[in-house]
Amino acid sequence: MIRTSAPPLHAVFGALADPTRLAIVERLLREGERSAGDIAEPFAMSKPAISKHLRVLEDAGLIERRIDRQWRVCRIRPEAIRELEAWMARYRKFWDISFERLDKIFAERRKQENRDA
Repeated sequence: MIRTSAPPLHAVFGALADPTRLAIVERLLREGERSAGDIAEPFAMSKPAISKHLRVLEDAGLIERRIDRQWRVCRIRPEAIRELEAWMARYRKFWDISFERLDKIFAERRKQENRDA
């Protein structure tokens, strides 16, 4: 299945909630394209179980699979990662502003305590 748009975030977060799927995504991000057999190698589970995890990741739009001769090759879909980064950037900005306000409040309280001492 070839997608042209970013996947919905709820599907991405749902897929990444599983430790095995998160580990698969991290490995693909770190190492690039891998065959399903390579992906299954470090896990103590059956190949059909890994195939189910890969299907969830593909359905969520995080990976795409293709056939290369006798191998099924998987890779990360950059659109999915960009969408995650954009979502996190919005919240990172919110938290940065919130922490800056909190720092100012603490600084004012310290000044007041020093004056009262």
